[in-house]
Amino acid sequence: MDAATAWAEAMKFSNRPNPYPYFEELRKTPVAKVAEHTYVVTGYPEVLALAHDPRISSDIGRSPSGLFGESDAKLEASEAAQAKDSSMLVSDPPGHDTMRRQFMRHFGPPHTPDLIPSLASFVVDLANELLDNVKARGGTRMDVVDDFSYPIPVSVIFRVMGAPVEDEPKFHAWVVDFMQGADVGPERDTADGKAAVAKAAASMAELDAYMRAMVARFAREPGPGLLSAVLHDDGPDGPVSQEVAASNAMLLLIAGHDSTVNTITNSIMTLLRNPGSWDLLRDNPELVPRTVEEVQRLQGAVQFFPSRWATADIEIAGTRIPAGSAVFLVYAAANRDPRRFPDPDRFDPMRENNEHVGFGSGIHTCFGGPLARLEVNLALEVFLRRVRSPRLVVDPPPYRHNQVFRGPRHLWVDFAEILD
Repeated sequence: MDAATAWAEAMKFSNRPNPYPYFEELRKTPVAKVAEHTYVVTGYPEVLALAHDPRISSDIGRSPSGLFGESDAKLEASEAAQAKDSSMLVSDPPGHDTMRRQFMRHFGPPHTPDLIPSLASFVVDLANELLDNVKARGGTRMDVVDDFSYPIPVSVIFRVMGAPVEDEPKFHAWVVDFMQGADVGPERDTADGKAAVAKAAASMAELDAYMRAMVARFAREPGPGLLSAVLHDDGPDGPVSQEVAASNAMLLLIAGHDSTVNTITNSIMTLLRNPGSWDLLRDNPELVPRTVEEVQRLQGAVQFFPSRWATADIEIAGTRIPAGSAVFLVYAAANRDPRRFPDPDRFDPMRENNEHVGFGSGIHTCFGGPLARLEVNLALEVFLRRVRSPRLVVDPPPYRHNQVFRGPRHLWVDFAEILD
């Protein structure tokens, strides 16, 4: 199987439950050309090297290859909107560094060291409330995604940002459309794929308008939360513009909950797939943090990002990447590279030296990684403590369409009871 075929297979919706055999095929050529303007990087050392290479740009607005490795002429509406994005995710230094400093001042150490720890009780209380709701309705089956994994991160990120939680249902609908239409695979060019892209573009326009209105309101009337804080910052970099605030609010609200939903779900699914793991973790909760890292390695919530391109010719791993090419750093493939991780397809909650790239690497390492870890660890601890004798109803579960943010659409679990 050549690299282009392996990549196309990995991106097919039918292979969403298990794209990893195709990533293994791709790793035979760790840096491979898969289309005229597109190279995918699947080896661990190669991903790490390019994630730190200043010749790899994230500024899609300047990329001649476009967001998905196509020419400018092929940009769809949703891609064009993202090409105009001014968030830190698709920016290069020095603008990226300034934005990251401005937002981090109100998110984490050294200026705001207490924000993330202060959310611990909120996460635990919410996780318990959600399980109480499942218990109260009766029955012995739940959908982990709808009943547990989704409400926790979205409630947390709305609280952090200062967004009105009553707006969450329409926000959820917009994000579902976006995830369905952000397709980088062969189905993108089908009639259904084109319809999904068009629907995603319309929903993103509505979400953009919503974000801009919220930013304008906070600019006029300061309120609680990160978004208002950056608009009225008196730090050395000054306040952010409304344009920058809106773009980064979009990024943080979407990325700030979606990958965490997937990681909570993947953690529960992975434990239930591996006999003995549930009892081990229930009886030894101190192993939860290490287990979460192993899940992030094995079932990465963010598989890759189609938002990098080469500003100069790059020679790496025997391949020449021409200037202007799109470069996909496939974290999910790198995390199963046997050159770095012994027996990489095996779930090992005791794995040591687990320096995965599940949260990225380099200057674009996940901004919200510390918050995500807090949420997943605490949610999993509560679930392990209270849900007795769970088992998967369907395996593999149905997956969402998106290739980048990969996770089950539903995860049905039967259980004996939910303890008090």
